[in-house]
Amino acid sequence: MPRRLKNFLQYLAILAITALLVYVSLRGINVGEGESKWDFLSKTWAQADKLWLVIMAVIAMVSHLIRAHRWVMLLEPIGYKPKIAHSFYALMVGYLVNLVIPRGGEISRCYNLYKLDKIPVVESFGTVVVERIVDLLCLVLLIALSFTFETGKLIAFVETLPIDLSGQGKIITLLIIGVVAIVIIAMIFWLIRKNEKARNLMSKTWTSFASGFKSIQKVRQKKLFILHSFLIWFLYFAMSYAVLKAFPATENLGITAVLSLFAIGAIAMAAPLPGGTGSYHVLVPQGLTFLYGIALSDAVAFTFIFHAWQTALLIVAGAVSLIITSVIVKQKPHVETNSEK
Repeated sequence: MPRRLKNFLQYLAILAITALLVYVSLRGINVGEGESKWDFLSKTWAQADKLWLVIMAVIAMVSHLIRAHRWVMLLEPIGYKPKIAHSFYALMVGYLVNLVIPRGGEISRCYNLYKLDKIPVVESFGTVVVERIVDLLCLVLLIALSFTFETGKLIAFVETLPIDLSGQGKIITLLIIGVVAIVIIAMIFWLIRKNEKARNLMSKTWTSFASGFKSIQKVRQKKLFILHSFLIWFLYFAMSYAVLKAFPATENLGITAVLSLFAIGAIAMAAPLPGGTGSYHVLVPQGLTFLYGIALSDAVAFTFIFHAWQTALLIVAGAVSLIITSVIVKQKPHVETNSEK
């Protein structure tokens, strides 16, 4: 099967799954006679406190700016210092790409930074990997914190998910994961052995990872780097809190509800779907209903508007950043540097 056709079919399958999950989520909205689901969503939007949504948007942009500066801090030890504005544009374009191609934004932001500051993609990608590892550690700490405060509720919610992690089901699941992992590793080694291009790609990737890990060891202002990492996730927390305050159905939920929302959202966003669309719309409403007794219709409407508002912000900021990047690149003298890519 041609590679382009295979990629197209995979993307089509992702879109189909996303659409199905969104449809399943919308079925949770119960409307009165003569009212459509769209009318219910529109009414929920009309009732929302727009000031809190604006506050959430401002917090989001500040968190992205801090992330852009943290990326610059990782690039400096390997000999590059892009403008913070360029790092920000590349980051926002990456978020935009992630909405279309799951996990595609990481490569995209590196390529965008290459166009702006001629930083080789292979080297900048290593710092992105380091960023993701740091973020994963922060996320695990937040999830652990949420389970600490809401242990009983969250464990009960996880047990309602269609996952068998006990007894024979656990053994079968582990066996399947093990077999799949062995097959994938064997295929990678076979490909590397038979294909010179694959060997070169693996060599460049390894060099990129090594460069990225060295960069975090050589960050000049380590305390500032740690502070940035803390602030990014604190601001994510503040964003969720602001959104909860924006809607009548959730405005009385407390800090522990935000932590629970993080834990459930992390599970949903782990699915390889564009921006978590679909999985987020199914799990978060179920969590709000199960954990805090929010009516399912209100929970679904809240999730749709929250996710749509967040997505709209990324689309606008990403599109503007893409336009600005194009203008900057056009104004620069053209230099052939394909060998650096």
